[in-house]
Amino acid sequence: MNQQIKIPPEAVELYTRFIHGEISRRAFGAGLKKCAVAGMTTSALMTALMPKYAEAQQVRKDDERIRGSYVTVPSPNGNGSIRGYLVRPYGADSREAAPFKLPGVIVIHENRGLNPHTEDVARRFALEGFMAFAPDALTTAGFYPGDDFKGGQLFAKIDKPKLTQDFVAAARWLKARPDCNGKITATGFCFGGGMSNTLAALLGDELAAAAPFYGAQTAAADVSKIKAAILINHGALDKGLVDAYPAQEAELKKNNVRYEGHLWPGSVHGFFNDATPERYNKVTAPQAWTRTIEWFNQYARA
Repeated sequence: MNQQIKIPPEAVELYTRFIHGEISRRAFGAGLKKCAVAGMTTSALMTALMPKYAEAQQVRKDDERIRGSYVTVPSPNGNGSIRGYLVRPYGADSREAAPFKLPGVIVIHENRGLNPHTEDVARRFALEGFMAFAPDALTTAGFYPGDDFKGGQLFAKIDKPKLTQDFVAAARWLKARPDCNGKITATGFCFGGGMSNTLAALLGDELAAAAPFYGAQTAAADVSKIKAAILINHGALDKGLVDAYPAQEAELKKNNVRYEGHLWPGSVHGFFNDATPERYNKVTAPQAWTRTIEWFNQYARA
């Protein structure tokens, strides 16, 4: 792609609507046709907007500083079980295990399943000294299919109440592991951000902290159940969530929930996802990451 060609914001918004299942692939293509700029065809525009997982990877799966594996967790109140990617630090020289008991973090993907970006984020947490578990909501549908659009179609068919219980089971399994220090946190993106807020209410004092990224807020009736410290990350250009933020903040204050809210400037929905470079904000994403690590260290290591 010619880096001098700026992708129109309307095209980025179309991608967001498409990947969330709000418009069809055909409508996405038709909309991009209207957004096409000089020097870039509709096809090239679509290619520029699609995820680039290999290019965005920050931590390789075989990095000697970590150890990762796929683990299936029982979920008797949900869909029976949920599989996820478990990764923890290994130690500076790879021959010596890292400290045995670590704080845990549940890393929850967007509405497409456990894609390579979410697994990479889990590995980043491991390098920060956490034991990270990234469950795949598509476990009962055959797992993430290797394509975000297809993943979104499968995700739409999953029983959502049962899926919520799958994530509750995953969180409690992580907390109960003998190599966990007994304190867990949750973070996630879009669907995962909303699920992080949901877990905060469902788990009560079982959850130390949460850092939802551009996720739906906890239902007002459930905010009083939150005992975790909540770090909210919204993009300032993400209109729907920004418009809803004052009500979200008011409920947190009313219920004396420890929280901190950020409306990151110049940032759209998906601003943290460096696999989608047209949405990624290279200034605010690292700032949000640093604050998240600080937040989790504050509440999960004391």
